[in-house]
Amino acid sequence: MPVSILPPSAPLPPRRDAKDDDEDSDIEMYDDDIATSKSKAIVTPGEHITSDPQWMRGHGTYIPSIPPSSTTIISTVAGTLQKTNKLLSVQPLRARYQPEIGDLVVGRITTVGTKKWNVDIAAPMLANLPLSSINLPGGVLRRRTTVDELNIRTFFQEGDLLVAEVQSLHQDGTASLHTRSLKYGKLRNGLFTSLSGAGGGILSRKGGVVRSRRQVFTLNTAAGEIDIVLGVNGYIFISKHITTNADPKEMGINRLDESVTETLYSSQNDDIEPAVMREITRVSTLIRGLVACGTKVDEDMIVKVYEGAVELEAEENSLGGVERGIGAKGIVETVLSRLEAEAQMHPA
Repeated sequence: MPVSILPPSAPLPPRRDAKDDDEDSDIEMYDDDIATSKSKAIVTPGEHITSDPQWMRGHGTYIPSIPPSSTTIISTVAGTLQKTNKLLSVQPLRARYQPEIGDLVVGRITTVGTKKWNVDIAAPMLANLPLSSINLPGGVLRRRTTVDELNIRTFFQEGDLLVAEVQSLHQDGTASLHTRSLKYGKLRNGLFTSLSGAGGGILSRKGGVVRSRRQVFTLNTAAGEIDIVLGVNGYIFISKHITTNADPKEMGINRLDESVTETLYSSQNDDIEPAVMREITRVSTLIRGLVACGTKVDEDMIVKVYEGAVELEAEENSLGGVERGIGAKGIVETVLSRLEAEAQMHPA
């Protein structure tokens, strides 16, 4: 008797019914916290979420085109299933930064070309910084010449850190940057911190750097002032605050440009006091703790957490020990719990 061998049939992917018994009602969406179901379900790419036609697909999902009448919603990324009214979306566990025009980003030069630099800004593709989009030394306004192209490495070279603004986006997804401002340019005298996967976008609702009113600010510490640059792409630079002796009221704008751009492309770091280096490291550690706790990273939160951490350290030195967690996350959790308790005791 002949034996016929049939090809193995692939098992159907697990289906996840998006409609629960007790959660058929609409769920409101708040700006500070994305409303989710009671149990945060983790889905994987290719997993069937639901076939109920009452649900609409959102980010991180798709509906197959075959058959044409299909209503099955399938996940495209690994992440947390989010339910907002009748909209289903999947928030990825980790994601690359998606640049938007006007974003302030911190990047690192990767390659130097003839008329541009390629910059890593934690996006899916490298950004480019054209030679015509930077300030020349002395604030000179003129067309770029072949001499500037030959001396392109005197401005930026491989490994240099810079802060820039996204000027435009191309169809292939690459971003074009510019540093035509006194607040942009090469970064030095500080510490670089990378919050990988925690850049702007949907992740900023749960933790990471957010698009706020001020991305560059000065923090007053016990050892002196330090500058903090919060790149929307999740790259952060914390440096010693440099003061200029020139008074802007007593000199013209051209002389001011010349005094600022003298060290604009310098790669030599200044001497930093150990106390300032300690405060820079403290702020960097606290920012990592904020991300570990899933808290937004902006100016107000950094100032509050830093002041709370300083008070916590003073209590430990005076009382000999304070109950807190281990590491940066434990310190931030203790400070946040105190801030929450104070807010409840003194409601606005």
